[in-house]
Amino acid sequence: MNRIDRLQAILTQLKSKRVITAQEMADRFEVSLRTIYRDIRALEEGGVPIGAEAGIGYYLSEGYHLPPVMFTREEANALLMAGKIFEKHTDKNLQTHFNDALYKVKAVLDMEKKEELEDLETKISIDPFGWQFRDHTANIMVSKIQSILPHRKLIKIIYHASYSGESTERVVEPIGLCFYRNQWHLIAYCQLRNDYRDFRTDRIEKLEVIQGKFSKTDHISLKNYLDKLQEGTEVEIVKVLFPKKFSKHVEESKYYYGWVDEEETGDQVEMKFATMSLELIARWLLMSGKNFKVVSPKSLNNRIKELILELNDTHL
Repeated sequence: MNRIDRLQAILTQLKSKRVITAQEMADRFEVSLRTIYRDIRALEEGGVPIGAEAGIGYYLSEGYHLPPVMFTREEANALLMAGKIFEKHTDKNLQTHFNDALYKVKAVLDMEKKEELEDLETKISIDPFGWQFRDHTANIMVSKIQSILPHRKLIKIIYHASYSGESTERVVEPIGLCFYRNQWHLIAYCQLRNDYRDFRTDRIEKLEVIQGKFSKTDHISLKNYLDKLQEGTEVEIVKVLFPKKFSKHVEESKYYYGWVDEEETGDQVEMKFATMSLELIARWLLMSGKNFKVVSPKSLNNRIKELILELNDTHL
């Protein structure tokens, strides 16, 4: 990116948040902090009213307006792609808001780009035969939680735990939403358990905003929670041999189980995984029948043998 484009992009970024740190800008444009300081100085000399909070970051003075933003062809195409993914993993309410925003993007494009985007839209489909939200309750919960998060309000939920089959009432302090394993999860501080908990939104039977708020400083951020979760979980390296002819059958599913690398050895493929759950990968491997061999660790091989014995006792 040349300097003129970077200066324009810095202006847009400054307008996107109340305060932006120099490090955030340096990371985004992959330049040094010194370069960012020079760019900020250049914008100030050009008459842009940029303020600074010591030790916090930069901001645009109140009342300063940028000229209308123009989107490049690549940016518009990326937003279209994001919209296709968005409609599969969010509820109808959020989809409507995103589509309204996308219409505004299309409105500022020139005619050639509009026609190209319309043509591209008919040629992209995300998982047309696969999973998408089917639970109306989960749809409503995601939308409700999303609207509550910025206001740091207390919520009362009725939560159905799958392991016990029971529903319990909880008062929680929500810190974020996280999407993984094809489900949205509410991450919140649970007053009943006096600790952070992960609640699947499709298991929340009822949600109600109640009296009381909590402060931003009362809890860690969602990012810090997820980082700590990873730090506190031991990752194990697993090596498995698959016949070369069979390996194509696990080509897509392997990514869900921590696939890291693979190497062909004759008529076999050795795959390496970094997993946080040997139990999960053991059950997955059993679906391959006789078409695999665990190289390491031995504990995984032992667990697979136990599962086979359990199946034998149950079905034979």
